[in-house]
Amino acid sequence: MPSPDGLLYSKEHEWVKVDGEMATVGITDYAQQSLGDIVYVELPRVGQTVRQFSSIGVIESVKAVSDLFTPISGEVTEVNPALDADPALLNRDAFGDGWLYRLRLSDKQESQALLDPAAYEKVIAK
Repeated sequence: MPSPDGLLYSKEHEWVKVDGEMATVGITDYAQQSLGDIVYVELPRVGQTVRQFSSIGVIESVKAVSDLFTPISGEVTEVNPALDADPALLNRDAFGDGWLYRLRLSDKQESQALLDPAAYEKVIAK
């Protein structure tokens, strides 16, 4: 499972793409494959402030229910509306149209606690 360059990863299998003061967050291909067919996603609400590595939602699949953690802190500015109608979009395009939410970063330095693609590949190889 490739881990695209230009993204940072958490050990809980979320990815983040930082663009200036903003970030886009999603789950990794490894996470969606481990969960199986995703049937429901509970995301944070717009305006909510989230803290790095805290539980901020739920992903439900036919196999399991899993907490969703945020890899970085900030204020949620947008959630992916397509996931309401089609949560399986996470299975089909975890690194693209299946993004979860966007936020305004509260501390860009937190990204130093995340993994680059090579380090994340070592985590999932275990």
